[in-house]
Amino acid sequence: MSDGNLAATIALVAIAVVVLVVLSRSVRIVPQARAGIVERLGRYSRTLPAGLTLLVPFIDRLRPLIDLREQVVSFPPQPVITQDNLVVSIDTVIYFQVTDPKAATYEIADYIQGVEQLTVTTLRNVVGGLTLEQTLTSRDQINAALRGVLDEATGRWGLRVNRVELKAVDPPLSIKDSMEKQMRADREKRATILTAEGFKQSQILTAEGEKQAQILRAEGERESQILRAQGEAQAITTVFQAIHDGDPDQGLLAYQYLQMLPEIARGDANKVWIVPSELGKALEGLGRVVGSVPPTPPGS
Repeated sequence: MSDGNLAATIALVAIAVVVLVVLSRSVRIVPQARAGIVERLGRYSRTLPAGLTLLVPFIDRLRPLIDLREQVVSFPPQPVITQDNLVVSIDTVIYFQVTDPKAATYEIADYIQGVEQLTVTTLRNVVGGLTLEQTLTSRDQINAALRGVLDEATGRWGLRVNRVELKAVDPPLSIKDSMEKQMRADREKRATILTAEGFKQSQILTAEGEKQAQILRAEGERESQILRAQGEAQAITTVFQAIHDGDPDQGLLAYQYLQMLPEIARGDANKVWIVPSELGKALEGLGRVVGSVPPTPPGS
């Protein structure tokens, strides 16, 4: 191969290499949900959207792509002093999104670090005006206050803070022990109260049951006495009516009275037997009856 051909080959290879370098620096592909900042001769030129684009080689420079999706950043626990001078450790999670790639590139050197430091200072300002109890029970209020301050401050950085969440609020160990003791005492108190209320309700129900039972027994006894009295009255009426209808004479009545005397005297408790005054009249009537009956002739 002659020197001329060799030189021509080398020139063609060099030209091909230059063309490839120029093409590699001219053609850029920006992925979806990304944005690219183009600088021309060191100054901002334009923002590249997603897709294929061409750059002027050696004049335009594409900065690192910026993610336009919502990002989640968790910051390490930060010590914060409450209004009652207690140190609590708070973990925060920030949900934000880049809305202006140009501002996020030129307005702040590192927007992640800027959001972290702004979150820490804002958190100390917000929690510094609350007591420990309010801090533990007012997470929504703290989240809203943090989001409002962060969204306003990061707006000029081309960011939008969507949510701020307190992941954990850890009080000191001594306070934790005191809170656990208080919670145990409250649980025991509630258990004691519930036990007492249950016993009280049981006693009330038992008393009510006994009262209703006594009322029902009294009503049953009353109904029984009424029925017995009505039966006895009806029996007396029936007997009296039967006697009246039979028209008994004096002798029959005296005889029946004498038959009832043994029943009156019967019983272990009857130590003394008083003869009633009616006994003489009964015997007198019975004698008259017997005297008026003629004797039965012998052999009849």
